[in-house]
Amino acid sequence: MRRSGVRARGSLTLRARRSLSAYGFIAPSVIILGVFLAWPMIWSLRTSFYEASQFAPPTFVGLGNYRKLFADATFRGDLVNTLVYAAVVTPLAVGLALVFALMLHRRLRGRSFFRAAIFLPAVLSFGVMGIAWDFVLDPNIGVLPRWLQHVGLSLGNGVNDPNWAMAYVMFVGVWKNAGFYMVMYLAGLSTIPNDFYEAAAIDGAGPWARFRHITWPLLSNTTLFVFVIAAIASLQAFDQIFVMTHGGPFFKTETLVYLVYRTGFKDFEFGYASAVAWVLVFLVFLISLVQNFYFGRRQVKY
Repeated sequence: MRRSGVRARGSLTLRARRSLSAYGFIAPSVIILGVFLAWPMIWSLRTSFYEASQFAPPTFVGLGNYRKLFADATFRGDLVNTLVYAAVVTPLAVGLALVFALMLHRRLRGRSFFRAAIFLPAVLSFGVMGIAWDFVLDPNIGVLPRWLQHVGLSLGNGVNDPNWAMAYVMFVGVWKNAGFYMVMYLAGLSTIPNDFYEAAAIDGAGPWARFRHITWPLLSNTTLFVFVIAAIASLQAFDQIFVMTHGGPFFKTETLVYLVYRTGFKDFEFGYASAVAWVLVFLVFLISLVQNFYFGRRQVKY
């Protein structure tokens, strides 16, 4: 009995040591996340209930900032711009990534080159690409407008055209992220056993039938993950807008993140900017929840 008690205490001590070692390994990451993520979010939530600026002490206003922003026509316009941007860029980038993944999952000559070429924009900075595309689309010195003139097409006034500025910003967003999502789809395709495709081919199923009944259902988990991160990235669009259009012309490309930047770092209305930021957080959470529910009901297991 005494020996078993010693063993129990020894095993408990060993388990405790392992737990302490595990906590020690994750502690630096937890501290970094707490200092640079959790604490700023808590402080931002607190600030959203105050009228805070750089020139006066903060004054508690409760839900005043939230009532103010929903009555603000600029906020409503930026909210529409953000939702339109996300509604267009997210499915286009994900759909294009799926097409690229299906094409490059096969054994093709030069497959590695095409994979690297499509993925290359994902490792570049949005700011750098925004500057490059701003020059490319410039109606005076841009290469693309000159090429299109030879076939009778015109890009208008480039990013300064109110009717086309958002389309150009969306194009850069799709071009930037499609390669990144393609890599995720390639990883998902590699997990699907070839036995399913061989059995379907024996039964006479064509390419579309195999995609519809095998590939697409078994990619449901990958599609859920890709759609969620793509939607979050689209709702947080800022870099290319800041570089290419500065939210213009006439606020046509200003999103909620750019509104947070403008009100917080230009107008120094920290309370109002924090309220806008938390509306965006709620919007991201709501859209992610809807996507999780939608794709979760369509999971297929063989």
